[in-house]
Amino acid sequence: MKLTAAFFFLALALVKTSPAQDSDLPYPPPRAHEMSVALFNQKDFTGWTFCMKGNTDPLKTWSITNGVIHCTGTPTGYLRTTQTYSNYFLTVVWRFVKVAPKADNTGILVHIQPGDKVWPQCVQVQGKHTRQGDLFVMAGAECKEHKGKEANTPVPLQGDSVEVSVGEWNKAETICVNGKVESFQNSKFVNEITECTINSGYIGIQSEGGDIEIRSIDFCPLKY
Repeated sequence: MKLTAAFFFLALALVKTSPAQDSDLPYPPPRAHEMSVALFNQKDFTGWTFCMKGNTDPLKTWSITNGVIHCTGTPTGYLRTTQTYSNYFLTVVWRFVKVAPKADNTGILVHIQPGDKVWPQCVQVQGKHTRQGDLFVMAGAECKEHKGKEANTPVPLQGDSVEVSVGEWNKAETICVNGKVESFQNSKFVNEITECTINSGYIGIQSEGGDIEIRSIDFCPLKY
């Protein structure tokens, strides 16, 4: 499956300007597009594995009901793909079930490097309530925009939060291409980093306090 440069940049323009077309989602899941692949089959965790703090039973944290993943948020850890990826357009449709003090956090992990631990070397698209779109380079990863900052300091989202209300579905889109990671939240561009020192790896979702549900995880390869 190939995507030409012209089509790729046209797609980005559409992502930035697409109006809402569905009362429940910002716009239809990209798996409707013929080049998109559903990484979550809405039945089980085929193609995925877990890393949980203390080697706890992941199925006490992660479950699937009626085609939707539920994560309790405790203990900390992550769900990740068993396959590595590079150069892609990733879409995660998810929501907070509820939030509470110190129970309002999650994140999308891209370019996860081998050697599972909490936390791995990767790039995190922040999912914390009101901070969705901050970008973290974790466990020794680096990028141009983060150089000179302390390790746990994010590259902050550009502008105000565009997160929807708790209980409503957010659409987080992440574009990873040749050392760049771009974040779009609910159809709006919010952040990017460039010259990343890691450019491929596993894809994951954090368990980090937030009680969340995930309806779809879709992947579209980009090649130009």
